[in-house]
Amino acid sequence: MIERRTLGILAASHVAAIGVGFAVAPKQPVDSEVQHNGLFSMDTKKVLATTVESLREENKLLVFTYKGSAKVQAERQVLWLFGGEQELIVPAVVNYYLDLSDLSLADVSYNEQAKLVTVKLPKVTLGDIAFQPENATTINDGVLTFSNEQVEALRKANYANARRAMVAQAQQPGLLDAAKRQARTSVESYFAIPLRIAGLPDVQVAATFK
Repeated sequence: MIERRTLGILAASHVAAIGVGFAVAPKQPVDSEVQHNGLFSMDTKKVLATTVESLREENKLLVFTYKGSAKVQAERQVLWLFGGEQELIVPAVVNYYLDLSDLSLADVSYNEQAKLVTVKLPKVTLGDIAFQPENATTINDGVLTFSNEQVEALRKANYANARRAMVAQAQQPGLLDAAKRQARTSVESYFAIPLRIAGLPDVQVAATFK
């Protein structure tokens, strides 16, 4: 009698557990959200679509940073009699970005036979030049530099010159190539990680520029 009661309680508890399972389970069918191809594996297209959306929301992806300095000089002259000059040495940081706001699935292809995902990237772009004036060296010379107004005018001219100099530095082929390599590596990793999590570790990712 005791054994039958125990079995009855166990059966009732199993029924209750099943009831709770139905109560907390989502109403939407699972296969409408993701296709299961096996344990911990998902439909590749859905993984790629989710990754594309995540990158697009990132908008501008920082891929590389260059730290350099500019050495420039500006001169001013009034009535061919009074002159002044200023030399400026200022360090600066330049960031390189990928603008991924327009990235879509059209830029991503999957070769199932080769198990290869190819991503087409936009051009790498330069961000703003971030000068570090607190670490700058300024040397003033000439009669005009006794005037604060003239010194400020020279300073503005020098920073404009320094900006052009830093842009020219940042656009050197060696730096651009390094930024592109890092951009490809970052995006490839961005796609590879969710593919591995989805149970697709053998799928390779190759990022190329349009």
